[in-house]
Amino acid sequence: MFPRPIEQRGKVANATYRISLYIAVCLWLIPLAAVLMTSVRSIADINAGNYWGMPDELQFVENYTQVFTATPMARYLLNSLLICIPAVAGAVVLSTLAGFALAKYKFRANIWLFALFIGGNFVPFQILMIPVRDLTISLGLYDTHWALIFFHVAFQAGFCTLFMRNFMVGIPDALIEAARVEGVSEWRIFWYVVLPLVRPALAALSVLVFTFIWNDFFWALVLVQSDEVRPVTAGLNALQGQWLASWQYMSAGAVIAALPPVALFFTMQRHFIAGLTLGATKG
Repeated sequence: MFPRPIEQRGKVANATYRISLYIAVCLWLIPLAAVLMTSVRSIADINAGNYWGMPDELQFVENYTQVFTATPMARYLLNSLLICIPAVAGAVVLSTLAGFALAKYKFRANIWLFALFIGGNFVPFQILMIPVRDLTISLGLYDTHWALIFFHVAFQAGFCTLFMRNFMVGIPDALIEAARVEGVSEWRIFWYVVLPLVRPALAALSVLVFTFIWNDFFWALVLVQSDEVRPVTAGLNALQGQWLASWQYMSAGAVIAALPPVALFFTMQRHFIAGLTLGATKG
């Protein structure tokens, strides 16, 4: 019924798999290597057309220092943190509460409300550009951190609720019923019984949502326009001048911008893997 593990297949299948894996990894690493090499090149090297060769002169310290001294990169990074941290916290908190209600409370509109959360994930976000922009302008939130925070909380709520609800369904109802028999309030049941059991799922969800919001570029262009609010993804685009593009600074900025989500993943790696595999071996 299920495909056999690759170790149990023939020699031809094993060799093909291993060769294809190395080829795929190399193809995936080529753009990253190009960005890393460009981030340490000189502008003369780039203008000479040396895009793929070894740099004639390594300017690691100069380029990465100039990113912070000659551009508002530090402000862009701070803006991304000011947007991501409350947006992730809001989306995870609301989705955890909604997931608990949908998973453990039986009411007439339960399945329809759950379907509404699922259906929201299939709405192309591009068609929301004009309504969301007009709404932020009418509320006086345009070109503020709150515009991106509120939008990301609302837009990520559907996926997050689906994620948390499916994890909480696996919690035995007997645990909750036993707590209710002892007279424990619903809020204390949620806080002391449910949350400790879904801690790996919360860690996995937080890493995923943080990565989604940190890498957002579309809404950073639509809802903000000033450097005081612009996050790092839109800030990198702003580093491209009208007549000359400083590709070495843009590449160095891209490497710096990739560090926070990578660091977060490795910090939360144990909980992240546990959250993704939670319930995978349950009957």
